[in-house]
Amino acid sequence: MTDQTITIAALAAQVGHVVGQSGWHLIDQDMINRFADLTLDRQFIHLDTTRAAHTPFGATIAHGFLTLSLLSVMAEEALPPIANLAMSINYGFDSLRFVAPVRAGSAVRAQLLLANIDTSVAGQVQLAWDVTVEIADNAKPAIVARWLHRHYPTET
Repeated sequence: MTDQTITIAALAAQVGHVVGQSGWHLIDQDMINRFADLTLDRQFIHLDTTRAAHTPFGATIAHGFLTLSLLSVMAEEALPPIANLAMSINYGFDSLRFVAPVRAGSAVRAQLLLANIDTSVAGQVQLAWDVTVEIADNAKPAIVARWLHRHYPTET
């Protein structure tokens, strides 16, 4: 993230363009184990390196929701802060696909393309981001999604 803010009007000129790309984030086995502990999702494909080695993935893989949960930090890194906001919320996803598994020890990064800005509701701005979460040294992405954010400008 840069220190310079961007206005909604300036951001509108970026519709159809990649606005930002995060740095790489390592998803190691320790992170996967901690995520399993927090979510109680202890499927062997995430935790048992011996059994997972004999699957088509050849190793343990990150939970899809672990990779997805990193979007917040990756967006924070990649996107300029929007000027004059009272608050912003994650509004959800119009679409989401886990395209390829993320093997333990892999790094991921997000690329965010601004797909749409909707200002039709007074007092809010909704941004739609086409997100691709890439896996280092892998042609297939981990995630492709349409991610929605709602922003509430300060009173002027």
